[in-house]
Amino acid sequence: MRKTAILVILILVSCTVFATEKEDKKEKKDKNFSIIPLPAIAYNPTGGWLLGVAPGASWFMGDPVNTSISSGLGTLIYTTKKQFLFTAKTNVFLSGDSWNLLGDWRYFISSQPTYGLGTGPQSGKPVGTGVEYEDGLFTQPIPDAQMMEFNYLRFHETVLKRIGDTRYFVGVGYHLDIHSKIQDNLLDLGAEQPVVTSHYGYQTLNGFSTDKYTLSGLSFNALLDSRDNAINPYSGRYAFANIRINPEFLGSNKSSSVLWLEYRDYLHVDKNRPRHLIGFWTYGWFVTSGKVPYMDLPAVGWDQFGRSGRAYTQGRFRGEDLLYGEVEYRFPLQKTKETFGGVVFVNTTTASNRDADIQLFKYLDYAYGAGLRIMINKKSRANLSLDYAFGKYGAHGFYFGINEVF
Repeated sequence: MRKTAILVILILVSCTVFATEKEDKKEKKDKNFSIIPLPAIAYNPTGGWLLGVAPGASWFMGDPVNTSISSGLGTLIYTTKKQFLFTAKTNVFLSGDSWNLLGDWRYFISSQPTYGLGTGPQSGKPVGTGVEYEDGLFTQPIPDAQMMEFNYLRFHETVLKRIGDTRYFVGVGYHLDIHSKIQDNLLDLGAEQPVVTSHYGYQTLNGFSTDKYTLSGLSFNALLDSRDNAINPYSGRYAFANIRINPEFLGSNKSSSVLWLEYRDYLHVDKNRPRHLIGFWTYGWFVTSGKVPYMDLPAVGWDQFGRSGRAYTQGRFRGEDLLYGEVEYRFPLQKTKETFGGVVFVNTTTASNRDADIQLFKYLDYAYGAGLRIMINKKSRANLSLDYAFGKYGAHGFYFGINEVF
């Protein structure tokens, strides 16, 4: 893994140097659109070798004097374990910041381990001690990863209108999540001692199908965004509230509602070097009514840009309620230039398992790490990010991408 990480860093730094040189040559040209065709080359035990492209783009939809920078991130990746991953995520500000459009489109032919609900040492228990969902068949803890194969389609689009000359926005959105062709690899009900996975136990107890399900709903949103730059903030605040209603008449298997609350802030360490700062990020994700299918429950790493939970695999912690917090110290590595920077960070997650009486804050699972930042585009402040993180239960991982994590 470490040799692979070093190889990836060398390839990406080479590409970055080339891109930075091109940017310097065009520095005098006032371009409103910039795209970075970042190659995606990595390895992990879940996907094997990952090969593809992960482009990032930034642009202005109006006069940069009164219009915030828009950004888009994408991936088109194929793995040696026959996984196909397509994503397109956008944060668009129209002229004068009159409207803010948030998009999150994904299509996966994929596999991913799950670990049950809740944080802490009991997170491998499917639903809870002593819960019987079939005659003579009780749930038992599964201490290791539970690998699942599935297809996943996500279409999320939110439209927010700015309120007067303030930095407040309100709006509505539509959200569709479809999991299909689900294969629960550890499930074995025919064994002498049946193996009941977290997914199967939760789905059958709550009356959901175990091979396909849909979550479809409308959201009502409120946003405060006073950041000076959405892709690499030096100052300002970000607060977002989203209540999503998923009625059966829109296609959901069962009616439910889900609440998302998020806050980010930035504290300067050196007023003369705005890049020298401490960033704070927290979000809460809660099932507020009804029942939500297992793979649609709040889970770390499933935020819009998939940046939370560095050190852990996506979905490592899942529950009916989830709280996440992260602090990152960012600093320049050069006295007068902004090309190279560094970060150190720590994050923590707590998730509930209501059936097992695991409440929020009963267990906190943390991670920490450090990273390198290389500013590819000085005008947009687009960064290449290279991070390595360590967590509990032997978790660790190498991460690379475009723009700051938050």
